[in-house]
Amino acid sequence: MNQVIQLVVFAVEQQNYALRLSTVERIVRAVEVTPLPKMPEIVLGVVNVQGQIIPVVNLRRRFRLPEREIDPSDQLIIARTSKRTVGLVADEVRGVIDVTGEKVTAGGEVVPGLEYVAGVVRLEDGLILIHDLNTFLSLDEEKVLDQALQD
Repeated sequence: MNQVIQLVVFAVEQQNYALRLSTVERIVRAVEVTPLPKMPEIVLGVVNVQGQIIPVVNLRRRFRLPEREIDPSDQLIIARTSKRTVGLVADEVRGVIDVTGEKVTAGGEVVPGLEYVAGVVRLEDGLILIHDLNTFLSLDEEKVLDQALQD
């Protein structure tokens, strides 16, 4: 039997993306992000979620999408990488889906060297790009972020 993978599906600029449910801690309404000096370019700043200071990653900048201010209707996906918890701003969280492993194509099979994408799921209504949060921040961005959070 093929393994079932649970994915949290979210949208940014009408494109569907997903994270493995196991990496997502919670989803909250977007809140004001506090900018910090010396942050990596793709980090908007930090938010306080129940006493935990969490860096917020700018998905629009990472995916080279048109930038816009955070809207009160946006949602913040709080997810874990192997090193830290991060927040991702999504236009909309569409829900959790179950897919079998046979429906997932590895990102490298679609486009060799495809960054940040662990796989692609083909559904009747389009493609969903599955992201690997552990490759989302480059090593340099991780170092700069660590330093900024310590300061």
